[in-house]
Amino acid sequence: MADDEPETTTSSATPPARPKPRRKAAPKTEVAVAADEPETPAKSEEKDEPRAPKRATLPTDRRRLLSLRRTQDRKRPIFGRQAANRYWRIGRDGAWRRPRGLQSKQRRHYGYRTQIVSIGYRSPAAVRGLVPSGFRPVIVHTPDDLERIDAHTEAAVIARTVGTRRRLTLEETARKLGVHVLNPIVKSEREA
Repeated sequence: MADDEPETTTSSATPPARPKPRRKAAPKTEVAVAADEPETPAKSEEKDEPRAPKRATLPTDRRRLLSLRRTQDRKRPIFGRQAANRYWRIGRDGAWRRPRGLQSKQRRHYGYRTQIVSIGYRSPAAVRGLVPSGFRPVIVHTPDDLERIDAHTEAAVIARTVGTRRRLTLEETARKLGVHVLNPIVKSEREA
């Protein structure tokens, strides 16, 4: 029976050999992917339809104010509601309510309390309501609403009550008109 059992040697000098790691396959190059697809229909579509801009066309003073608003947003403190740390029902949504108590330390601007919302923290009036890319958002329900949009300064926001089928139609119409959609389902690679 001793002959049937395999011999085990206890040699601590050489550790067991590790298997070599497998090499990953090289990623496909863009040239190979582009060779599979026909190029002629894509070029004809690009010529027919205007491209939707990614940023709004703004005058220099508005662009300067937009960048100023960006720096103000970074510096603006978090306006915490009074006793938000004490009660979950107050602090969970981050909604602001002005402190009105006679003895309120936050209303009296004690330094260890959070800041109170005041007019000095407001953004410049000329760029108020613009999205970060500089567009003024316009809510859209129908294709007629899309035709009234100025593609250089306004962008479409498809209403939340619009269903998927009509939303896809609206996105296709916006692409043909060259209007930027801020909440698309289908992301377009062609946007400028």
